[in-house]
Amino acid sequence: MSKFVVGLTGGIGSGKSAVSQRFESLGIVVVDADLASRAVLEPGSEALRAVAEHFGGEVVGADNNLDRALLRQRVFADPAERTWLEQLTHPLIGKYLRTALRAAASAYVMLVNPLLVETGNHRLCNRVLVVDTSEALQLKRTMTRDHNSETQVRAIMSTQASRAERLAHADDVILNDRELNHLDAQVGALHQTYLELAT
Repeated sequence: MSKFVVGLTGGIGSGKSAVSQRFESLGIVVVDADLASRAVLEPGSEALRAVAEHFGGEVVGADNNLDRALLRQRVFADPAERTWLEQLTHPLIGKYLRTALRAAASAYVMLVNPLLVETGNHRLCNRVLVVDTSEALQLKRTMTRDHNSETQVRAIMSTQASRAERLAHADDVILNDRELNHLDAQVGALHQTYLELAT
């Protein structure tokens, strides 16, 4: 891939969205794996039909959209079911992401993926940027944002790379544990670095 790609990752509740929105406001195209995972399971898709056959029709609502909350409960309760779902969706998501990265028209492009390391998508990137924060802050933010129990948030965190594993893959790190102007300063500095590297 000739395009200069920065991979952005971080654990749940680390603040990836806040960081990617700031890069977007600087004119950078952001390709988001979460949006890709929605696109490959949109109403009428082959993948959604396969999910409904495997998990039962109740995972698809009356509006033909996937009931993501119900599916999440199922796959986090049973590792074998999560593996089945990943084997179906990860190749489709990978294809979607590669197409979107090639089409991006900005000085560099940012690939946002909470599972960047776990899925091997870091191999699509020239640089890996990790948004880092303490586990306690991740828990607090996610429980507040998603109205999930601590047990549920910890179950999600256990499926993600550990903080140490993510940091081991990082070329750059944004520490997101202070006020927003501190975040703005870190993004601004990295943006200049990436513009230089991309040329």
